[in-house]
Amino acid sequence: MKLQQLRYIVEVVHHNLNVSSTAQGLFTSQPGISKQIKMLEDELGILIFARSGKHLTQVTPAGKEIIAIAGEILSKIDAIKAVAGEYTCPDKGSLCIATTYTQARYVLPKIIKSFIKHYPCVSLHMHQGSPVQIAQAVVKGDADFAITTEALHLYDDLIMLPCYHWNRGVVVRQDHPLAGKKNLTITELAAYPIVTYTLGFTGRATLDSAFKRAGLTPRIVFTATDADVIKTYVRLGLGVGIIANMAVNPQQDPDLVTVEAKEIFTCSTTKIGFRRSTFLRS
Repeated sequence: MKLQQLRYIVEVVHHNLNVSSTAQGLFTSQPGISKQIKMLEDELGILIFARSGKHLTQVTPAGKEIIAIAGEILSKIDAIKAVAGEYTCPDKGSLCIATTYTQARYVLPKIIKSFIKHYPCVSLHMHQGSPVQIAQAVVKGDADFAITTEALHLYDDLIMLPCYHWNRGVVVRQDHPLAGKKNLTITELAAYPIVTYTLGFTGRATLDSAFKRAGLTPRIVFTATDADVIKTYVRLGLGVGIIANMAVNPQQDPDLVTVEAKEIFTCSTTKIGFRRSTFLRS
């Protein structure tokens, strides 16, 4: 049994049982991967993958258990390398962050600037995507950790730590009836068409829950994953925007008015998630 064989079976699953795609991702040949998988199966005396002709169709019950263990072993190998790096090159290395647009655009710039100042020899890489995509990137080992508000709780093999709390605000044009409104109620808000985040992004579930608790059905006319896009359509008069407070900057958005909504919506918590096997360097 070779580590290479374990890596192959794990990567094949990550590539939806597509051996050709796996080979491209690992910069090797498709026949080479197929041969190594067959050799591993012969050594173990069981099938890891069910087949139809030359194609892999599904992971066998035994294969699921083996692949789970193989993933843990490969994670431990990465941890061993990280420990070695801690002693040989303590100030060097690379760090891959998986996060959403909101975090990357509005929260992380100052943090990353400070990090680079303190660790100039560490290269940073950022993966952006939906909360589910970035959580999966960490689970697969494609990223070191994820920063997001949603989805991390769906993965048992991720450890989650709270980063900070935030809330959302209502943004409108200066000529909108709600501009300057004090003590806005959810009933008043529900009277207007709403422009906000796509389901699964930036605390959208918290927004929906607030209306549901109030027995109201909001008229959501437009959704997007990007707060800047949402603000653009608010400017066009499409509706009232509901976005993260961090996404509104009075200097950059002088034509928009933010209406306080902390009494309407509960706070959300952004978390950092990483694999249980991850070695945390000092």
